[in-house]
Amino acid sequence: MPIVSKYAQDRQERLIDDILQVFADDKSPNDLALMTLGNVVTHILYEHVAEDKRASIARQFGEILLQSVANAGQNSSQQPTKKQ
Repeated sequence: MPIVSKYAQDRQERLIDDILQVFADDKSPNDLALMTLGNVVTHILYEHVAEDKRASIARQFGEILLQSVANAGQNSSQQPTKKQ
């Protein structure tokens, strides 16, 4: 079952494009880009999520990421279209 976001897809795509452009302009290798994104997620959790909810949200985020990666190969409509 696809996840329905409360945010417009064009807004999400614009943010993705902007972030990927920063990595492209920097010529960031994939491991640096992933490490940086992980640090951004950690920062958001610590700065904007209540301490008692951080672990739960981090776990849910990780599970959704794993599902997204697994489903990308099975369903071409969910495959990421942005490549570095």
